[in-house]
Amino acid sequence: MTKRQKKMLYRLLLSGLFYGIGVFFRSGLKIEWIEILFLFGAYLLAGYDVLLRAVNNIKNGQVFDENFLMAIATIGALLTKEYPEAVAVMLFYQIGELFQSVAVERSRKSISSLMDLYPDEANLLVDGKVEVVMPEEVSVGARILIRPGEKIPLDGVIVDGETLIDTSMLTGEPVPKKVQIGDLALSGCVNQSGTIIVEVNKEFQDSTVSKILELVENASSKKAKSENFITRFARYYTPAVVIGALFLAVIPPLVSGSLDFANWIHRALIFLVVSCPCALVISVPLSFFGGIGAASRQGILVKGSNYLELLASTKVVLFDKTGTLTKGSFQVTDLLPENNVAKEQLLEYAAYGEIDSNHPIGISIKNAYEKLLDRQQVEQYQDIAGFGTKSVREGKTVLIGNYKLMEQYHITYEKPQKIGTIVYVAVDGKYMGALVIGDEIKEDAKETISYWNEQKCTTVMLTGDVKEVGESVAKQLGIQEVHTDLLPADKAHYVEQWISQLNKNEKLVFVGDGMNDAPVLARADVGVAMGGLGSDAAIEAADIVIMDDQPHKLVIAQKIARKTIFIVKQNIVLALGIKGFVLLLAAFGYANMWEAVFADVGVSIIAILNAMRLLRTKS
Repeated sequence: MTKRQKKMLYRLLLSGLFYGIGVFFRSGLKIEWIEILFLFGAYLLAGYDVLLRAVNNIKNGQVFDENFLMAIATIGALLTKEYPEAVAVMLFYQIGELFQSVAVERSRKSISSLMDLYPDEANLLVDGKVEVVMPEEVSVGARILIRPGEKIPLDGVIVDGETLIDTSMLTGEPVPKKVQIGDLALSGCVNQSGTIIVEVNKEFQDSTVSKILELVENASSKKAKSENFITRFARYYTPAVVIGALFLAVIPPLVSGSLDFANWIHRALIFLVVSCPCALVISVPLSFFGGIGAASRQGILVKGSNYLELLASTKVVLFDKTGTLTKGSFQVTDLLPENNVAKEQLLEYAAYGEIDSNHPIGISIKNAYEKLLDRQQVEQYQDIAGFGTKSVREGKTVLIGNYKLMEQYHITYEKPQKIGTIVYVAVDGKYMGALVIGDEIKEDAKETISYWNEQKCTTVMLTGDVKEVGESVAKQLGIQEVHTDLLPADKAHYVEQWISQLNKNEKLVFVGDGMNDAPVLARADVGVAMGGLGSDAAIEAADIVIMDDQPHKLVIAQKIARKTIFIVKQNIVLALGIKGFVLLLAAFGYANMWEAVFADVGVSIIAILNAMRLLRTKS
């Protein structure tokens, strides 16, 4: 509990004590002035802030809210000398509000525990000495020392030492990961065993931990349709019930001729207490908040509750291949040089042609070369998205890429009969040969595709790879439809095509990881990016980020989304059903203030407890 919540609790306990003394004098000693003194004191202790908020809201033109309803109902009960009922309504209402506050705080902590990721300091190495600085002060290229037990403050590459790191706060995976020289060290992870030195490759504001915190902080800004519905509903519902209560207090005694205004005013007051929309206003957003919290503990970051609602209605799932369904850990498996070209020469041309490439295929070629590349030998370098690279080395124009690059430059080439990604090499317009690059399918990819097929969803793979490789991977995984040799614009075309075929209740999900996937991720109903190996552009454009690159986490995300929507619907039906029933009872005089309190506070508490079940969701 926060200090504010504890203060509220003590206040309500004192109010309850006064209430008990007042009721004792009312029923036992029957000393009216003492009864009124203690009951009125209990009322003010419990509800003075409600009355003040109601007055301030009226001044600001915001009349019809729950504070106004509670103020009118309880003041009316006091004026009709129903003192115990007035105190009871206010007291139980405030108990419900306290309970809601604690529930919301708890759900916030389920997400805010991510704030523990936030690093306090970094050990900067300067001339062999350690300087403790703020992470924001460390620049790219600097080296930091991370001892056992310390958080990794910034993203970088390990240049010295090896260790086990705890990635659970990022990925939800409890098993420590072994890392060594050359491996990535992501901020937010905890170094467990050995001392390591990391060369920083991202500034703090661009680091993994900063991106996560930014996503969490902004998650509540995007409301689901259910939340928007509740907001709109409350805007019209509250004035409607106030007008209804007014009619109930005035019309029946006038029409019947009994002029029994006291009885009908009492019914109207009960009607007002019952009608308070707290259960809906609190429990629905809390349900979505709980769903986002449950997903975050699994290493799934959802940027807004609206994406949970959309994910629950998925009909078509489009997957990128490389880095999404396959590991993206490429290796050169074969060298196929032309006549009079040595394998070593072919690999050297390819490595220099990819000298500035950050693409996994380019990196695999440079790794296969195993020699130090001299950047000064390359005079020009151009990355041609969807095709490959063009560079000038020692006066010679070198083309490295797919068959489309060869055709674009009118180079005659031979297509190898090999399964794998084929990278063609040409120098000064002459074909030099090809490299075969192999990739490995992720362990959980087949299980993921099987789930979506079982859900009667259409599974599609969109890849820039060649037909043979794409179709081979699709067949192994059981993907229903595959399109190969695609440029980023082609992927966007297929997404548009599929969206146009779906009805308004069917949604399309695209899962990708590369920079070229960013436009498609932004266009899909729900864009899902792989956050571990994925590019910054993809993570920025996506609506959901999977921190450990496991496609099966998308299955977990959808299960959480469906459970969230189910609980939201439960709460809406529960709140409206019980309130509607008790409102009818109140109108016909069959409900007293105690039933009214249950229909308001009781239903709110039940709905909140139901919503909080999401916080215990594991998968």
